[in-house]
Amino acid sequence: MLFLLFRKTKNVFAFLIFIALVFWAGAGIFIYGQGVEKEIASIYYTIEFPDTELLKKALKKDRSIILDSFEDIAEEFISDKTDFLQVNLSEMKVSLYKMGLLIKEVPIVTKGKVDNWGGSAVGLYRILSGNKASYSNTSDIYMPYALHYYGKYYIHGIPYYHGGGKLDSTFSGGCLRLSDEDAQSIYKTADLSMPVLVIDKKKDHYDYSKEDLTEFPKLSAESYLIADLDSNYVLAEKDSSQQFPIASLAKLMTALVVAENVNLERSILITQKMLDDGYGITEELELGKRFRIVELFYPLLIESSNDTAEALSYFLGKEKTIRLMNEKAINILMEQTKFTDPSGFDAENVSTAKDLFYLSRYIFNNRSPIFDITKKKKVLSFGGNISFDIEKLWNKNVFIIDPTFIGGKTGYIPEAKNTAVFLFKFYDEEGAERNLAFILLKSENIKTDTQKTYLWLLKNYFKLQEYEI
Repeated sequence: MLFLLFRKTKNVFAFLIFIALVFWAGAGIFIYGQGVEKEIASIYYTIEFPDTELLKKALKKDRSIILDSFEDIAEEFISDKTDFLQVNLSEMKVSLYKMGLLIKEVPIVTKGKVDNWGGSAVGLYRILSGNKASYSNTSDIYMPYALHYYGKYYIHGIPYYHGGGKLDSTFSGGCLRLSDEDAQSIYKTADLSMPVLVIDKKKDHYDYSKEDLTEFPKLSAESYLIADLDSNYVLAEKDSSQQFPIASLAKLMTALVVAENVNLERSILITQKMLDDGYGITEELELGKRFRIVELFYPLLIESSNDTAEALSYFLGKEKTIRLMNEKAINILMEQTKFTDPSGFDAENVSTAKDLFYLSRYIFNNRSPIFDITKKKKVLSFGGNISFDIEKLWNKNVFIIDPTFIGGKTGYIPEAKNTAVFLFKFYDEEGAERNLAFILLKSENIKTDTQKTYLWLLKNYFKLQEYEI
């Protein structure tokens, strides 16, 4: 994540290009094709960039009731006359801004499908490289006028095969397809290192204003945040910007970066080192067995398996996985978060309730199978066969039998006490559905804290639904 950090420092930028070329042979997922014009190589996996000045600048406004969103960052960029590329997935268009002015706007032909792991990557990135034709090993296709902005995600024209035939599909694997003419136009006009801001959904500005609210209950959690996932409206909070250890909530980010950087159909062999480093024993995760990446998400997210987290990190390499977790945090506005291992066992894995809301919202809108799995739901993408007996996995997500439970994750280590991210759906008096996130950190009893909060929301904002059991 360079953003524009080295834009004004030519010597440093030249040094980065040199380092990138050194790592060119092994750093990228894609092999770049003929006619390269904007090559900058795959430096995104080889160098760490901890500076977050661009993000801090974008989040400079004080919004104490409505949390920041990607569309707020777009407004800041335009106001500050920043050159950037805006991708709006709900409006299906790409807009190029220079000096705060809209230079070009083109429609998106195809995007990723959210409900089967293929959602497009959302957040604040930058253009890493540009190529007249990039070749995908995974799909065996060429992508014309491809702008690479993160992991395995590109903005490009209509893909074609070796023989020249065009790929015709309703959804992409997550990349953003434009017409060839529009892709070429954006390719020629955009600049390397230009920020790429990908917006998933606009806030819906639901009206929560209400008089005579009852007093919010006293919770045991030292920090919490209750907020609407569709409007970013905060209904209740306590020290939501203060850092705390998060324990196994880190596994949500592990699942996210693996899903976005690895072909989930690939398999991995379980080694003794994975089992030794995992600080736990998962019954069916046996030495010498092979599992597809997508299968390992089940013990990771249901049983909160530490050794499964280690196994997943070994596919990319543990250090690289952790680096990607920290980079992704910045990409999605988590500016006060730090990951030190893939499981959360280390107390140095820290975040804030506010940052964990951003993570929850991202997964909810763009990687929903992660939360589906936390409810013991089979996600049938890449085939329905799963080596693990899901019914035998002990689900630590305590509200799975609640029909309003969307998904979530719990964690515990002594330094963090009990931590939780829970998502629930509620219904207002008119029957409109609202999706809320409950973030609890350093709690003595997450179940009691959640139930108290749930009842307070029903009493003040929503009505109880009747469900068949």
